[in-house]
Amino acid sequence: MHTEEIRAVVGRLGALVAEYYVFPEIGAEVADRLAAAVAEGRYDDLATPEQLAERVTADLQVGNRDKHLRLIFRRDGLPDETDPVAEEAHWRRRAALDAGGMARVERLDGNIGLLEIRPLLYPPNLAGPAVTAAMSLLASTDALLIDLRRCVGGSPDQVAYVCSHLLDSDEAIHLHDLVKPADGSTRQFWTTPYVPGPRFSGTKPIWVLTSPATFSGGEELAYNLQQFGRAVVVGERTGGGAHPREGFKLHEQLEASVPVARSVSSITGTNWEGTGVVPDLDVPADEAFAYAYRLAAEYVLELPSEPERNGVTDEARAVLGAGVAAG
Repeated sequence: MHTEEIRAVVGRLGALVAEYYVFPEIGAEVADRLAAAVAEGRYDDLATPEQLAERVTADLQVGNRDKHLRLIFRRDGLPDETDPVAEEAHWRRRAALDAGGMARVERLDGNIGLLEIRPLLYPPNLAGPAVTAAMSLLASTDALLIDLRRCVGGSPDQVAYVCSHLLDSDEAIHLHDLVKPADGSTRQFWTTPYVPGPRFSGTKPIWVLTSPATFSGGEELAYNLQQFGRAVVVGERTGGGAHPREGFKLHEQLEASVPVARSVSSITGTNWEGTGVVPDLDVPADEAFAYAYRLAAEYVLELPSEPERNGVTDEARAVLGAGVAAG
C-alpha cells in the first residue's frame, strides 16, 4: 500500500468511529488518536493491508479493549455495504456454503441431540429454514447439546429465532434491546409465538458448550438461554463482545468494524461486554462436549422406563460405561 492510500483508509476509519461508535465520547477520543498517529506517520511504513489491519486494530483497542472495534483484513475481499444487492448475494452464498450455520445436527447414542452452530448465526431470511430443519430433526430427542465453541457471531434476529424454538412459550418473550446512541433509537428483540416446525419441549434439558472463541451472536444465544434458566452453560468464559457492529468497506481487503449499539438484557439490564458469558460449569473447552454428554446420558437413564425405550436406555448406559471422547 502507498502512503496516501493508507492515510485515506485510516482517515475514513476515524470518521466512522467518531460518528457511529456506541460510546460517543470514546469514539471521539479514538478518532483523535488515529488522526495523531497518521500525522506522525505511524502507518506509513506498512507494506500490506494485513499489516495495516493488525497495527491499527491494536491502536483502536487501547484503553477500551473492545474486540468488535477493529480494522479487519479480508483475504478474499468483501462486498460494498452501499450496494445492498451485491451484499445480500455475498452473504446468501456464504450462508449456503455453511449450511446456514447449522454445521452439525445429530442424534447421539442415548437419544441426545447435538446442534453445532458455526461459524455464524446467519440472518433468518438467509438461514431460517436451516434452523427449522435442524430443530425438526432434534425435537424428539430427550436432551440437547448446543455447541457454540466455534460460533463467532451473527444476527440478533437469528438468535431470537433460535430462542423461539427453545424457550417453548406460546407467548412472545422479550429477550433484549439494542440501544443505538448515534440516532437515539432502541430496537427490541422478542421470540415469536409461532415457528413453522416443532419446538424443543421446555421440560427437556439443554447444555450449551462455550469457549473463549465463542463471540458476539454466539455469546448472545448462550447468555439468553442461561439468563432465562433454559440451559446450563458448560465450558470456558466467552470472548466478551456484546456491542453489535456494522461493517464498512474501506479498501478491497479492509473492513472497518464499528460497534454501533449497546445490548440490554430484559433479565439483567446489562450484558456480557468485556466479561464474557460465565459458564455454570467451568470445564476446559476441549472437554466440554464429553462432560455435557455424560450429564445428558445420566439424565436419560433417570427417565421412566418403557419397553420402547429399552434401546435408548442401553445406549445411554453404554455411553457412561465406555467413556466419551471429546467432540
